[in-house]
Formats: sequence, structure tokens, C-alpha cells
Amino acid sequence: MTEPPGGAVSVTAPPPADTSSKPLSAQRVVPLRRPGRWIVTAVVLVVVAQIAHGLATNPFYQWDRFRYWFLRPTILDGLLITLQVTALSAVLGLLGGILLALGRLSGSPVLRAVSWTYTWLFRSVPLIVVLIFLYNFSALYRTVSLGVPFGPALVTFDESRLATDLAVAVVGLSLNEAAYASEVVRGGILSVDQGQHEAAAALGLPKGYQFTRIVFPQALRSITPNYVNQLIGLIKGTSLVFYVSLLDLFGSVQAMGSTYPGDIVPLLLVATVWYLILTSAVSVAQFYVERYFARGATRTLPPTPVQRARSGLAELRARLRREAAV
Repeated sequence: MTEPPGGAVSVTAPPPADTSSKPLSAQRVVPLRRPGRWIVTAVVLVVVAQIAHGLATNPFYQWDRFRYWFLRPTILDGLLITLQVTALSAVLGLLGGILLALGRLSGSPVLRAVSWTYTWLFRSVPLIVVLIFLYNFSALYRTVSLGVPFGPALVTFDESRLATDLAVAVVGLSLNEAAYASEVVRGGILSVDQGQHEAAAALGLPKGYQFTRIVFPQALRSITPNYVNQLIGLIKGTSLVFYVSLLDLFGSVQAMGSTYPGDIVPLLLVATVWYLILTSAVSVAQFYVERYFARGATRTLPPTPVQRARSGLAELRARLRREAAV
């Protein structure tokens, strides 16, 4: 800063800072250091390694007996029953949930009241109580009749012949599943923008066509992840059918555990691994269903696991080339 004649003060600008002579394309980008992330990652890896080591070396788990029981015909027969009960209950429960949801959204006060009462009742009563009640239903009603109310019966069924163990399990799980599925479906339908309903009505489309072709496909984006959670709970809930004399996967394990008390732990591990396999398969199916219904709602579809693996390998090769060039 200098003072010229006349008393005015002038400010001299500092010399420009020395910039790198390298072009931007040749300069190396240094990633941000995150020591906290590396520390947490190391701690998690150590804990996971300790857990894996304990599972592999602890003789209490008896992995030789686990390998013996894993593919035994008794276990596979129980697994097949679990799959049958789950598939039938999931389909019937979803169909019942759709009907109940439409009843809740109906303009009829009777349908709304009946749907709400059904949902309230079966969400309040434990599943094991429903199954035991249905299993002993023949003690209350030995025959089931269809006919005129307070009049003669037109068709009569012997309840003891209809209520097989498999039928009791499927009916009980379906009734319980429909109550929860109805709220999932109703929430998905309500998530569709109201403008979609108005646009479909403005086109003069029939109500059934509006629901099946416009509203429900959009609602499935919201219904799918929530209902898959219900489906996973249904898979685990099938373990309760053991109490109605149906030997599913868990029932077979319980029966074998009573016969071979020394193999209780490996048998429980067998059931655990099979349940993990089933729920993992459902999760994989969920990913592809969500990806299918995401078409038109997102600019780019989420990558599949194979695409993610290829992208990760490509990024790793590119990073190695950059480091080799430097």
C-alpha cells in the first residue's frame, strides 16, 4: 500500500498465486480420507470373523449330524408340505385381501362394516388360536349345510371329511393372511394418485377395467414390498401347523428331535437353514417383481446382481489402470 502525492491511498493487488503447470486431465484426484469408516469396517469384520469361527469350531453344533439330517427324506417331506401350505395360503390370502380391501373402499356401508369387522377380528386373534379352533371345529358343527336361512338345508357336508389336516392349516392361515393383506392392498390402492382415477373416469372406462388396467398395476409398486414381508411371515407362520397334527418342516424337526434327543441342536439348525433358503428365494423374486413394475416410474431400472457385479469389475479395472498409469 503506497501514498501518492495528494494524500490518496492506493492498494496494490497481490501477485497471482502460482498455479500448477499440469493440465487438469493430468492432475490426480485424491479421494476423501474417511478413517472412521475404515475403523468401523475393521471392527465389523473382526466380529463377523469371530462369529464364523465360533460356528465352525464349536462342537456343540454337531455339523456332521447337520449334514446327515439336511437332505433326509423326512425333512424333505416336511419341506414339501411347508411349500404347499405357503403357496395355497398366499394365493387365497391375497385374493381374500383384495376382496376385503375393495369392500373397505366400497360405497356400501354394509360391505365396509363387514370388511372392517373381519380385519379387526382376525388381526386381534392369535393365529394359533384360529388353527386350534378350526381343528376342533367338528366338535361344534358335525355337519355344514347350505340352504335357505332358517329354512331347509339344500346341501349338507360332513365336516369331519372336509377338515383334513392340510385343509385346516390352509384355511386357518388364509383367513389370518387375508386380514393383513387387505390393509396392504388398501394402502397400495390409496397410494395411487387421485388424478389417475379421475383421468380413467373421464375416459368413460368401466370400473372393473379402471381397477385391473390402471389403478391396480400402479398400486402393485407399493403393495409388493409390503406383501412380501407378509409372505415371509407366512413362511415362518407355517411352523404353527404342527399343533394341528400336520408335519411340516418344523413339525418333522420336532418329531425327529423327540426320537433322537441328542440331535436337537443340529435338527434346529437344519430347519433354520431351510427357512433362510426359502425367505432368500422370496427376496430374490421380490427384487425382480419390483423391477418389473418399476418400468415407466423411474428413468433407469435398478441393476440386477449380475449387472452390479459387472459394473464393479469394470470400475476395479479402471481404477487399476489409473493407478498403473500414475
